[in-house]
Amino acid sequence: MAVDIKLRQIFLEGDDVESVNYIPLSFDEDFAKINTKDLPESLPILTLRNSVLFPEILIPITVGREKSIKLVREIYSTSKILGAVAQSDSKIDNPTKKDLNKIGTVARILRILEMPDGAITAVLQGVKRFEIRDIIDEDPYFVANVKYLSEEKPKMPNENYDAIISSVKDIAVQIIRQSPMPQEVIFAIKNIERRGFLINYIGSNLDITHNVSDQQALLEIGNLKDRALKLLEILQKELKQLEIKNDIQRKVRHEIDQQQREYYLHQQMKTIQDELGENPAEQDIAELRERAKTKKWSDETGEFFEKETAKLERMNPAVGEFSVQLTYLQLLLDLPWNEYTEDSLDIKKAQKILDEDHYGLDKVKDRILEYLAVIKLKNDLKSPIICLYGPPGIGKTSLGKSIARAIGREFGRISLGGLHDEAEIRGHRKTYIGAMPGRIIQTIKRCKSANPVIILDEIDKIGNDFRGDPASALLEVLDPEQNSTFHDNYIDLNFDLSKTMFITTANNIGTINPALRDRMEMIPMSGYLVEEKIEIAKRHLIPKQLDAHGIKPDTIVLNNDVIEIIIESYTKESGVRSLDKQIAKVARYYAKQIALNERITSKISKEKIREILGVPIFTKDEYQGNDFAGVVTGLAWTELGGEILFIETSLSKGKGKLTITGNLGEVMKESALIALEYVKAHADMFNIDYSVFEKWDIHLHVPEGAIPKDGPSAGITMATAIASAFTQRKVRKGIAMTGEITLRGKVLPVGGIKEKILAAKRAGINDIVLSKDNEKDINEIKAIYVKGIKFNYIETITDVFNFALLKEKVKNAVNIE
Repeated sequence: MAVDIKLRQIFLEGDDVESVNYIPLSFDEDFAKINTKDLPESLPILTLRNSVLFPEILIPITVGREKSIKLVREIYSTSKILGAVAQSDSKIDNPTKKDLNKIGTVARILRILEMPDGAITAVLQGVKRFEIRDIIDEDPYFVANVKYLSEEKPKMPNENYDAIISSVKDIAVQIIRQSPMPQEVIFAIKNIERRGFLINYIGSNLDITHNVSDQQALLEIGNLKDRALKLLEILQKELKQLEIKNDIQRKVRHEIDQQQREYYLHQQMKTIQDELGENPAEQDIAELRERAKTKKWSDETGEFFEKETAKLERMNPAVGEFSVQLTYLQLLLDLPWNEYTEDSLDIKKAQKILDEDHYGLDKVKDRILEYLAVIKLKNDLKSPIICLYGPPGIGKTSLGKSIARAIGREFGRISLGGLHDEAEIRGHRKTYIGAMPGRIIQTIKRCKSANPVIILDEIDKIGNDFRGDPASALLEVLDPEQNSTFHDNYIDLNFDLSKTMFITTANNIGTINPALRDRMEMIPMSGYLVEEKIEIAKRHLIPKQLDAHGIKPDTIVLNNDVIEIIIESYTKESGVRSLDKQIAKVARYYAKQIALNERITSKISKEKIREILGVPIFTKDEYQGNDFAGVVTGLAWTELGGEILFIETSLSKGKGKLTITGNLGEVMKESALIALEYVKAHADMFNIDYSVFEKWDIHLHVPEGAIPKDGPSAGITMATAIASAFTQRKVRKGIAMTGEITLRGKVLPVGGIKEKILAAKRAGINDIVLSKDNEKDINEIKAIYVKGIKFNYIETITDVFNFALLKEKVKNAVNIE
């Protein structure tokens, strides 16, 4: 017969595995009736720690001891027959022969399953009982001479035996119904017809006999009727314990219900007291005064609190102002007046924490470590006001958390994006309905410390309207000379913020109020190199996403080449936010495969990444050569980092009209006009007849017209493109340029140099033309960023022409006359 039964996972080595397997139990009756003569006189002995194997029963055994693994592997490859004997004490790791029970069961190994931790699971089928006569070998495993025992079956028909079996079934069913076992087991028990198998099955597999000694006692009983009586005794005891436990649980539930009922009654009593004017307000006021004794506030603040408490005493608890005043006083008590956390001044430890949490960002880390060093030497230093600015997704906000962890302070965050109301910073006066303190005071309250690290996120996105200017309100907060007496309109008291470390973040510092910017120490944070993104992905993003999706660390592996494909083909950013999303997409794909029990390969190939993420979204910017006159490669800065852009100039017969396309801003259009006028003014330098400017129309275009572009840094690029178009001369191969020009031909410095260098490197450009005044910016950049790049510093547009324009003309040059 075949019955699907929920088997209890049985452990030989005490492994902490809690999973339960559903194993189809197909008992081979012919094998169970095997002749004793066909069995050997001696058997290899497998010691069981927490279980007993019964005849006719299948159980999975997890084997972890080296001796046992060796035994199972050897026997499985030969006769597949062994003896399974339970230990007398399951706590013993290395049992000797005196630790073994005398009675065991002959077992056949049906299957071996290899486990990831090196252990194996063997599925055993019990055959018949035996008794150990003596142990003849202990190395490498036990071998014993045995005597095979037969089962004594009652003569049938036997009404007494039938009644016992029926009782066993009934009690087993009662136990299952009162316990969290699957109810399908009831069906299995009711459909087992062979009495001996039923006794052994209930005694072995159902989770109702917790004591191994009881199971061993059952096994040692040779008479099936006596074994059934013993099992009935054990089941009755189990049922009694289960009933007691369920009764206790019912009483506990009743007590909880009673507590809830009492709670509702107390609430009703409180409402009745309020109606009668017998408000327990005096208790609230006494509690306020008791808490006030523990505060470390100044005498002035203490006097103010007592005055406000006296005002509360004079109020009628039934009026609305009472709750407003009570809330106000509770807030004063909740604020950490002169309560500070102690700074961790271990510089090396702080540096280690910062390096663990963020890759790169050395300039910011150095500034924090400098602050800690000064604090260590001089304890009364005011906290710095730092502004971290740069493109999105490079870790500005998360760096604030790391700083707080590094110096052992509490951390708070305030998002300023889209903030329009000044009261969000300074709070509302408490006379207004719904008044509340500003976000600064609320954050201080949450941190429960007067010296936390507070991130003011997106400070460049503050707005202003008729409700006030929040940026102006922040002037007091972010001025170390003023914030020791910060005044919040709601609490109407001065609060000392001088020990609070404020870190602001921004993407575009051009939109920050100049007075506000002047109060902050500006620290730029530029985009990451591809190599840096790969390291960040390996150290932080991949482990984070695997953990978030419940995937074990070594299940999937992304090597550097695969991560680079994700970065260059599926993201276009200076930071790593989009990279994190793409890695999450990969993790979700494999989480689904694992959940479906599908086979996966741990190492992810380039082809697999394209299958998971789809068609590449972005193509890598590449240098496009110098085969055409009037086409020059420039460098641009965007909020997403640096990019290369192509300035294209073409000439057509006309009257000297200049057409500019490519969605350019006013500043960029002005740069084009200046470039053209300079080339016109110096036509003789190129041996150009001035009259050609009146005979040819000029069309200047910057590709990717859907993207707005502006700024003066393309000035020298436009001038070179126009000069190349009129002279039909080639532009030097493999160069890119950036710089602003004047009508006098001076080349002025521009910003975003590091980002532009990264863009040039990505495009395979290793020769850059820029202003002499930008040399100081290059010297501040780490050597890794500028490795392999040649910088050509120029002062005038003439220097650019002399360097960039070759004497050689392009193929199929147009005759410009």
